[in-house]
Amino acid sequence: MSNPSTAGAVPDELRRRLGVSDAVVIGLGSMIGAGIFAALAPAARAAGSGLLLGLALAAVVAYCNATSSARLAARYPASGGTYVYGRERLGDFWGYLAGWGFIVGKTASCAAMALTVGSYVWPGQAHVVAVAAVVTLTAVNYAGVQKSALLTRVIVVVVLAVLAAVVVAALTSGASDAARLDIGDDATLGGVLQAAGLLFFAFAGYARIATLGEEVRDPARTIPRAIPIALGITLAVYAIVAIAVLTVLGPQQLGDATAPLSDAVRDAGIGWLAPLVRVGAAVAALGSLLALILGVSRTTLAMARDRHLPHALAAVHPKFKVPHRAELVVGVVVAVLAATVDVRGAIGFSSFAVLVYYAVANASAFTLTAEEGRPARAIPVVGLAGCLALAFSLPVTSVVAGAVVVAVGVAAYGVRRRVAAGH
Repeated sequence: MSNPSTAGAVPDELRRRLGVSDAVVIGLGSMIGAGIFAALAPAARAAGSGLLLGLALAAVVAYCNATSSARLAARYPASGGTYVYGRERLGDFWGYLAGWGFIVGKTASCAAMALTVGSYVWPGQAHVVAVAAVVTLTAVNYAGVQKSALLTRVIVVVVLAVLAAVVVAALTSGASDAARLDIGDDATLGGVLQAAGLLFFAFAGYARIATLGEEVRDPARTIPRAIPIALGITLAVYAIVAIAVLTVLGPQQLGDATAPLSDAVRDAGIGWLAPLVRVGAAVAALGSLLALILGVSRTTLAMARDRHLPHALAAVHPKFKVPHRAELVVGVVVAVLAATVDVRGAIGFSSFAVLVYYAVANASAFTLTAEEGRPARAIPVVGLAGCLALAFSLPVTSVVAGAVVVAVGVAAYGVRRRVAAGH
C-alpha cells in the first residue's frame, strides 16, 4: 500500500495554481449544470408534491459527504479524491473500489452530459454534437487546468443568469400558485427517497474539488473552504428554481415535462425566453462535461500511479503539467460512449456507482482521529447510511446495472492481485 508521501514523491507532479475562487467555480460548474434543467422532472415524477422534501434529503446527504470529503482532502491533498482516502484509511481494496466506481460512473456521466448538449443544440444529430463537444473540451483540458477554470467561470455566469431569468419570470407571472408547494397524498417515502437519489446526482460535483488536490494552492485551507461554499450556493439555487417551477407547473405537470424550465417560462406567458433557456441548458451541460472530464482524468492518474490502471496513464505533460495521456484516453472512451449509448442508459448505472464512491468517503472519514481533523461522528454515519439508502432506492434496473459494474471491478481487482502474487 502506498502513502501520501509516496504518491507525492512522483517526479512529474502537477502544478499548484488554483485558489479558493477557482476551486469554488469548478465545483459550481459541476453542480449547477445540466442537472437543474433535467433532474427536476423525473424527481417530481417520483415524489409528486414531495419534491422539495426529496431536495432537502439530497442536500443533507450531500452536506455530510461534502464535510467528510473536505476533511479528508485537507489530510490527503493528492489527486484521486476518495480513491486516495479509501486506500489510506480503509485499505487498498476500498480505495480501488471507490476509484473504480468514480471512473466508471463519471465516465457514463460524461456521455450523458455530452448527449444533453446534443439534444438541446441539434436534436436530430445529438450523437454527432455530443462527440464534437467531448473532443473540444478534452482539448481545452489538455491545454491546462487554468484555462479550464477560466472557461468554467464564464459558463457558471451564463447559467446563473438564465436561471435567474426563469425564477423572475415564474414568480412574477399570473400563473404562479404557492398552493402547489403543499405536500399532498401523492408523496410517499419511497418516492421521496427516489427523488433524492435523482437530485443527488446533480449535487455530486463538489468531489471535483477534492480530486484537484495536487493543483490547489494551500489545500489544507482551500479545499475545506471551497467545498461547503460551492455546495451552499448550489443548494440555494436549486431550491429557488424548484420552488419557482413548481408554483407555475405544479408537481404533476412538472413530472410529465420533457423540458421543465422551458415549459415553465412558456406557461408564465414569456415564450420568448424559452430559446434562451435551451441555450442555457446546453451551456450548463458543457460546464458539467468540462469538470467531469477533468475529475475522471485525475482519478485515472492516481490509480495509474499505483498500477491499478496501466502505468503509462500516470504521465504528466512536461509543458502543460496535466495528465495528458489519462485525459486523452478518457476523452476517447467518452466519445465512443456518446456516439453509441442513450442518456437513460448512461445515467442508469452512474448514480449507483457514484453513491458507492461517496459511501467509501464517509467510511474513510469515520476513521479520522480528532488530531486529524475528523468531523462530528454523526456526519459520516448519516452520510454513509444516506448513500446506501439512496443507492438502493433507485429504479431496479439502475441498481442491477450498477451492481454488475461494481462486481466487474471487484473481479478485475482479484485477478490483478492473483497475478501479482504469482510473480
